[in-house]
Amino acid sequence: MNRCEETSFNRRRFMAQCGAAGVALWAGQMLPGAERSSKRPKVAAVFTEFRLRSHAYNILENFIRPYLFSGKLTDPGVDVVAFYADQFPENDMAREASQQFGIPLFKTIDASLCLGERELAVDAVLLIGEHGDYPLNDRGQRMYPRKEFFDQIVAVMKRSQRFVPVFNDKHLSYRWDWAKEMYGTAVKHGIPLMAGSSVPLAQRRPAIEMPAEAEIEEAVSIHGGGLESYDFHALEVLQSLVEFRKGGETGISRIELVTGEALHRARAQGRWSKQLVEAAMAAEHDLDELRQTRPRNELLPQTPDDLPDRKSDIAHALLITYKDGLRATVLKVGSSTNRWNFACKLRGQERPLATSFYNGPWGNRCLFKALAHAIQHLFITGQPPYSVERTLLASGALDAAMYSHQQGGKPIDTPHLEFAYQPIDFRAFRETGASWKMITKDTPQPTTFEPGDAALLQSP
Repeated sequence: MNRCEETSFNRRRFMAQCGAAGVALWAGQMLPGAERSSKRPKVAAVFTEFRLRSHAYNILENFIRPYLFSGKLTDPGVDVVAFYADQFPENDMAREASQQFGIPLFKTIDASLCLGERELAVDAVLLIGEHGDYPLNDRGQRMYPRKEFFDQIVAVMKRSQRFVPVFNDKHLSYRWDWAKEMYGTAVKHGIPLMAGSSVPLAQRRPAIEMPAEAEIEEAVSIHGGGLESYDFHALEVLQSLVEFRKGGETGISRIELVTGEALHRARAQGRWSKQLVEAAMAAEHDLDELRQTRPRNELLPQTPDDLPDRKSDIAHALLITYKDGLRATVLKVGSSTNRWNFACKLRGQERPLATSFYNGPWGNRCLFKALAHAIQHLFITGQPPYSVERTLLASGALDAAMYSHQQGGKPIDTPHLEFAYQPIDFRAFRETGASWKMITKDTPQPTTFEPGDAALLQSP
């Protein structure tokens, strides 16, 4: 019996397990146990490693000093008061940042949350379990210790009988049963929980919205990154749009991840719409714009055909069947890690609805400004700006997809993912593109830890 089958359950059972608190979290409401304060929340940052362009670096540079969000210099509204680093690579920045900004670097998660004492002494926790030297399992999943970190964080809260907001970077866990347990623990104790990808918060080009009461027949989400790690982001991009279809999200019934001959057969059988793929790719930035906004520390291709590898073939596909009949596909096309495209077919409309998610002149690093803004909203108000159920569903879908991959592309039934939720309008937390008038192709990227964007607003 596989791990997905062992933890299978339907939405009714799920809601029954969660109880009344689960209904509140499902609706994105503030729970009675959530902490709210008029003071600046104190934040502990718990991370796997802190080096240039790691997720800890990208998030924390927008937490210590005012940063740009949608063209406005934005105060974080919170204070980072403690660090915990699990690993120290040769190019570690945690020690230096700790000394430079007077943020204590503790040896344990417990000590970081208690500021060296016995009781919980912070008002929120950043859990950044991405990057670092961690092994792969037999499914090809990087075994980041997010669940282990989360359990230690919750243990401190339980001991102190005080429960505060937690942000968990990317998917909840590489294992579905652990992801479900993390969600259930948050529900049980009234912990305001937020997780997920930074990409859904990117500027949309063109600036589309899902129409009210939209009936989606098929959708595609396209990325150019690696197996599993970037598939998660593409799943969240997909969910951030399709969850707004008529009736809200219904859950996923089947997943399969195909490569090689199975991929060729799926394409020949028309398992995904060629028209939608073409529309999604056409929405991507044109060659001239890409040439102007490519991050400075990346080598520009020498020929137009190489930019942005439009002629590259599909490397793998995640085929998704939703409970309500919606068909969706996540495709890996080319090798541009700046590629985030979406298209869908709406009932009654011939022309696809399509967009690209533009990450910014510094590539994916720019995405973390909007993500930091959303996290800070959670920490200050106790209310997640979008549904954590989106990330719960994407976490389970990714685990099932990797099991399918391990089984040679075998379709995996996912009754445990057939749970519904209603989305939260998060437009206020998305980057409008105004920031990229201040951070441009000519703006040098810092190569040391230099948080804050105030200098970008100063006249030359």
